[in-house]
Amino acid sequence: MANNTTQDHVNGMDRPRIMMIYTGGTIGMKENPLTHALEPVDFEHLLDNVPKLKMLDFHIDSFQFERPIDSSAMNPNHWVEIAKVIEQNYDSYDGFVVLHGTDTMAYTASALSFMLENLDKPVIITGSQLPIGEVRTDGEENLITALQIAAARDRNNEHTIREVAILFENYLWRGNRSTKRSADNFNAFKSNNYPELAKIGLGITFNREALWRGKFANAPLKVHYNMDCNVLVMDLFPGIREEMVRHMLSTPGIKAVVLKTFGAGNGPSDPWFIDAIRETVEKGIVVVNITQCTNGSVHPYRYMTGMELAQCGVVSGHDLTSEAAITKLMYLLGRGMTADEVKNYMEYSLCGEMSS
Repeated sequence: MANNTTQDHVNGMDRPRIMMIYTGGTIGMKENPLTHALEPVDFEHLLDNVPKLKMLDFHIDSFQFERPIDSSAMNPNHWVEIAKVIEQNYDSYDGFVVLHGTDTMAYTASALSFMLENLDKPVIITGSQLPIGEVRTDGEENLITALQIAAARDRNNEHTIREVAILFENYLWRGNRSTKRSADNFNAFKSNNYPELAKIGLGITFNREALWRGKFANAPLKVHYNMDCNVLVMDLFPGIREEMVRHMLSTPGIKAVVLKTFGAGNGPSDPWFIDAIRETVEKGIVVVNITQCTNGSVHPYRYMTGMELAQCGVVSGHDLTSEAAITKLMYLLGRGMTADEVKNYMEYSLCGEMSS
């Protein structure tokens, strides 16, 4: 499983207690002198390169994956590992900072938002575009800011952030609203359909109206570990052929399809396309309609093709990101729900992942 290390930077039980969970990623990588490729290194390398951590008036403990991974290798089993660490340490810490590679960060953030039901503490996910040991790096600033946000309290001495969020460069975004938008820029993430939770400049300015507040105050944390991966993503494009569509939709074992459509939720007007989707729904497979656009929402009754999909039983995903749609389906199917139950829950927000 994982290796446990501890860094105590302050004394005193009244100071914020933060747990860092290091999964891997660029922030903790180092260049191999022979191949010049970036490779994960031990977590101690990270701490050695951020001496400013000792200046924070926090009690900081750390937990490291036994084998740090590149985020492109991230899978639901790793989400379970992260969720278990949070659950096992939930009552002992004020917040959690997850260090993660950028490639699949938005998937992990979305998945954890569903898995950690009734979350009432900050889970801040961050990483970097450049290794933290580089002379010029975004890693140090991201890490320190994430720790400060995880420790933030409001005027009532309650946690300012009570959700899974992504901190990168100048912004804090809701995790299940975020998408990686750049492989080159330090501001690598964006939430296209929801405002920032905080802006980071000379100070940290929270957008308090945008912060998530759970529906059931003081409810105990409930962690869901089963994620059903029998989900297919189908991205439409002009000229997509019938045999392609039918081949994908006949994939053995699939229980749900994320259908990435044009504009406000439209697809080809060919009768074969509508028939293929209708037959899929009739088999008990959930089909969710989300837009390929980076901004906006599905409006199934605005145009004829969108209306035909809705009449076939396709569920509107409203303004869900791809990452949120996929992980929400995995979560709901993992709960053992029927197709009708999944359709029902896909239509409204569970933890701020969509506007409905």
